Amino acid sequence: MWYLAKLIKGMSIDQALAQLEFSDKKGAKVIKEVLLEAQEMAVRKHNVEFKSNLHIAESLTGRGRYVKRVRCHGKGMFGIMKISRCHYFVKLVEGPPPPPEPPRTGFDQAKEYVQQLRNRTLVHTL
Repeated sequence: MWYLAKLIKGMSIDQALAQLEFSDKKGAKVIKEVLLEAQEMAVRKHNVEFKSNLHIAESLTGRGRYVKRVRCHGKGMFGIMKISRCHYFVKLVEGPPPPPEPPRTGFDQAKEYVQQLRNRTLVHTL
């Protein structure tokens, strides 16, 4: 789920639905249903004029309940099944999606880190 949530963040709603249509992951179907429901809710309750004029501002997953169950095997043995669930949160915003940020290289990150180190000051000293 996290991979799909990260994939569609910042996309327009139509582009995200198209990406989820061709994804073979299990969570793609669930996320697609949530997006369609959120799109209809935006039109019906929040007075959005065109349902295609939405983009995904936030797309997050969270940890849900973890349940342990017992699975019986032969000869008195058993195994423990771990059933995991997750939460999915989405925020739609009206308007075109923002332009993508240019990719940052390692050199740029190192330059920012060195500048941050140089700007440090010691508190409560002379």
